Amino acid sequence: MKTVFVKTHSSHEATAKVYMTSSINAEGLMKVYEALGKKAAGKTAVKISSGEPGGHHFLSPQLIAPLVKEADGTIVECNTAYGGRRADTESHKKVMAEHGFAAIAPIDIMDEDGDMSLKVNGGTHLKENYVGSHLSQYDFLINLAHFKGHAMGGFGGVLKNMSIGIASAMGKSWIHSAGKEKTGFGLDTPQDDFLESMAEAAKSIVEYVGDNILYINVMNNLSVDCDCDSHPAKPEMEDIGIFASLDPVALDQACVDQVYAAGDGKALIERMESRHGIHTVEHGEKIGIGTRNYELISVDE
Repeated sequence: MKTVFVKTHSSHEATAKVYMTSSINAEGLMKVYEALGKKAAGKTAVKISSGEPGGHHFLSPQLIAPLVKEADGTIVECNTAYGGRRADTESHKKVMAEHGFAAIAPIDIMDEDGDMSLKVNGGTHLKENYVGSHLSQYDFLINLAHFKGHAMGGFGGVLKNMSIGIASAMGKSWIHSAGKEKTGFGLDTPQDDFLESMAEAAKSIVEYVGDNILYINVMNNLSVDCDCDSHPAKPEMEDIGIFASLDPVALDQACVDQVYAAGDGKALIERMESRHGIHTVEHGEKIGIGTRNYELISVDE
C-alpha cells in the first residue's frame, strides 16, 4: 500500500484513512475491505441499494458476492416513500430477486414489521430518526454504497446510504421534510435543511451501531441520477474505482474530490453543485460524524 496524497479541507484536527483501488471487481472490493483492518463479526447487515426496476446502474451481485459471503452477511434494504415496486415488502423482495441479490445472500426488508426510533444527538432539525425495526437484529453493518449523482441530494454515497437508505418509508419522509412530516416528499423543504437532516439521520446510525460499521463507495456507472431512478441518465464519465474507510465523512469527501479531479466529470459536478451536495458532508463533520481531512492510500500494486 502507498499513500497517494493527503487532503485537508477543514481545521478539524483528525485525518482519516481512505483506501482505494482502481480495480472495480470482486478482488478489488475484497482488497479495500481487508485494508480497513476491521472484520465483520456477528450477524452482519450489508446495506446496498436494490435499484429501481428499469434502472441498471446498481451494484452487480457478482461484484459484491464474495464480500457478502466472507461476512456471512444479509443484504438489507428499506421500502421507499414514493410508490413503485419497492414501496411494499412483497414487491421489493421480488425486485431484489430479479436484480440477482436473493441468489447470493438472504434478503431483509428492514421495515417489513414497521420502524423504530433512534435518538439524534446534537441535530439542528431532527431529534429522532425512524429506521427499519429489523436493524436491531444485527451486530455489524457494512455500508456498501454505489457513489453517483442524485436528483435531490446532488450525490449519493455512504452518508445517504445509511440515512435515507436505512430510514423506514416514514423515516424517509421525515428526513426529506427536515423533521416536519411523516408522509410525502418534503418538496417545500429548504435544500440545506434537507441535506443537514440527511447528515443528522446518518449520525443516529453511527451512534447506534457504534464501532461495528465500515464504509465502502463503488465509483462506477457515474450517472448524474440515482439508482432510485427507473430511467437514469447515461454516465458521461469513466469509472474511477472502489474506496473504503472507517470514516463516512472522509470517504464521501474523497469521492467528491475524485469527481472534480477527473477530466470528464462536468455533468456530475454540475449536479452536485446545483444541489449544494457537499453541504451534507460539511454538516456531517460539524455534528461529529467524521472529518473531511483524509489520507488517500492505494492498495494497488
